[in-house]
Amino acid sequence: MPVHADDVPQAAAADPSPPPGLVVTGRYDQRPGYGVNRPRGSASWLFTFTLGGGGLLRQGAARTRAGAGDLVVLAPGTGHRYAVAPGAESWRFWWTHCQARPAWTHWLAPYAVSDGLYAVTSVPGALHGRIEAAFARMLADARGPAEDPPPEPDPVAVAHGSLARELALCALEEVVLLAAAGARTPAPAPDADARVRRAEELIAADPGAPHTVRSLAEGVALSPSRFAHLFTLRTGRSPMRALREARLRHAARLLEVTDLTVERVAAACGFSSPFHFSRVFRERYGVPPGAYRAGARR
Repeated sequence: MPVHADDVPQAAAADPSPPPGLVVTGRYDQRPGYGVNRPRGSASWLFTFTLGGGGLLRQGAARTRAGAGDLVVLAPGTGHRYAVAPGAESWRFWWTHCQARPAWTHWLAPYAVSDGLYAVTSVPGALHGRIEAAFARMLADARGPAEDPPPEPDPVAVAHGSLARELALCALEEVVLLAAAGARTPAPAPDADARVRRAEELIAADPGAPHTVRSLAEGVALSPSRFAHLFTLRTGRSPMRALREARLRHAARLLEVTDLTVERVAAACGFSSPFHFSRVFRERYGVPPGAYRAGARR
């Protein structure tokens, strides 16, 4: 069934973004004057792939300019803005709002501009056609099967139903993998990577422990400031963002395989308040913990 832009649920904000849990994709051709400003960020990830012209994207204090063939990604939770780049006559681009699969941040990490902003700006031209085709499949799958496509199809579609969502995410995974694997990045320093991996192992071994930037830095023999810089540079996420994601993944597993109450799951995963836990869990997975458990059991 075709889904139009007006069908996308809107949050109460000047420049809203789709609620978490939805997969929304589209293709835009915008002129100078177009821009979006979200001071509080978005609850979902935003993936953009520029076809022509130029865009300027900001996440916090960091910024990057997107040209033809560039994949730029904004993570949720930090204020961002994007617009047609100064001096550009237009900005033609594909975009998708969704919840990123965990593996994607590792593929994008070498292209981190800052905590939550990734710019893959050296994608070989030979891959552009495959990436565009993957976005086009997302749009078609979201609209659903139709014998006769409309003469002027809406440039935005929402993937309704688990099949449409999974097909869309599979296509987007192809985009991320093609772009990240095809682009060229400088070789990382082996010693820095080893210390970052060790910190990730400390987090994964016990996500519910009272980790701090200082305690993790001491665990890998670095100063807190140096550790935070290296961790963000190598993974594309700050240590505390990585810790929160690990705690939420651990919480999801406990909800799936145990009968612990939501309060005990929150405590086991390092959340001091069950109310805070429920709020951030819903932001990440689109449903509160109890509903997530019920869906997993079904």
